[in-house]
Amino acid sequence: MPDVKHFDPDAVLEQVVRLFWRRGAASTGIAEVVAETGISRSSLYATFGGKRELYLAALRGYVERHSRPVFDRLAADGRGLPAIAGFFAGLITARCSGEHARWGCMVSNAHASLDGAEDDDVRRILDAHHDGLYAAMRAALQAAGRQGQLRPGLDVDGTAQTLALLAYGVNLRSRAGAPAAALTASVDAALASLTPDEENR
Repeated sequence: MPDVKHFDPDAVLEQVVRLFWRRGAASTGIAEVVAETGISRSSLYATFGGKRELYLAALRGYVERHSRPVFDRLAADGRGLPAIAGFFAGLITARCSGEHARWGCMVSNAHASLDGAEDDDVRRILDAHHDGLYAAMRAALQAAGRQGQLRPGLDVDGTAQTLALLAYGVNLRSRAGAPAAALTASVDAALASLTPDEENR
């Protein structure tokens, strides 16, 4: 008879996401995953594979559930710079308060700790996440340009990459304990540098 699962794999995966998100892959052993989920080691292996496969599934799940919906909203917003400001305001709030305060971003944490840095599958997930963030920033900047919110001659592609890197910086600095006010001031300064000078308005 086939083995019957007595747990919801999606719910267990979300628990695993939270564990890897909070602690990182290198600092998390299978024994901790077993303790966190209450699922036996054999059941985890049978459902997800070993620790590497479990981490890959968790990282993909994080991107799909926590990152991609935010990127999609930013890309579709249409307000330009106010949409980008709103993205960063929401990011800082999420990183500095509430349930996941000081956890950072699972993807940014993976970049910083090089969890699976030698693993091509991990790198592909990280690169795809960056491409999605960059594309969303670029779409918002293009909307800002159409509405005359950007200074003349601004390099939209380069600026989109810069704003993506700023988001990673917010994630990492918040995990290290940086106050929300300091992060907000940095974002405000970065966005102010994109706007036309007063005399050109």
